[in-house]
Amino acid sequence: MIVVPPGTTALIFDCDGTLVDTLPLYLQAWLAALRSEAAHEVAPDWFRGRGGLSEHMVLDLIETELGRPLDRPAILRAARGALLSAMDGLREIAVVADLARRYRGTLPMAVASSGSREIVMASLTRTELLDLFDCVVTIDDVARPKPAPDLFLEAARRLGAVPDCCLVLEDSAEGLAAAGHAGMQGVDVRPFVRAAAGPG
Repeated sequence: MIVVPPGTTALIFDCDGTLVDTLPLYLQAWLAALRSEAAHEVAPDWFRGRGGLSEHMVLDLIETELGRPLDRPAILRAARGALLSAMDGLREIAVVADLARRYRGTLPMAVASSGSREIVMASLTRTELLDLFDCVVTIDDVARPKPAPDLFLEAARRLGAVPDCCLVLEDSAEGLAAAGHAGMQGVDVRPFVRAAAGPG
């Protein structure tokens, strides 16, 4: 079970891969969008370990590899559209969502995600988690994605919380680095998610 340390005055949760299991949906949506809008085939393994990157960070990497610019608006429209169409299959990550339920009404809580507001809000609404949180901060609200601290600092500001008393729940290296840069303690949820899933 994830333990909240004494002295914590606010909880800040990442969304994708932390609260909700969107990463498999993102993978299929991006593969299809790059194929249809950029005529580019990406190996599924290419995305492994890149779940903490914002959409434009992913496109930066692909453009660098290809040596040519891409039609970013078209790719993002296609990827987001495919993802929204697949939301019926979206599930919460119970070991983390249950922590939010446990502290609802006890500690102020926020979601801070490098994802777009459209996708984050749809994900939280579909899994009926949205009402647990006092605010939702997305890449649309700040200048820089993780690993910059902007998202977490904005979430703390909206919650009225001191950064060094905030606990961040994350599943990516970028997110954990962002928590550190914000002066917050970070918890890597991945071991808890694996333990909850059991062997296999």
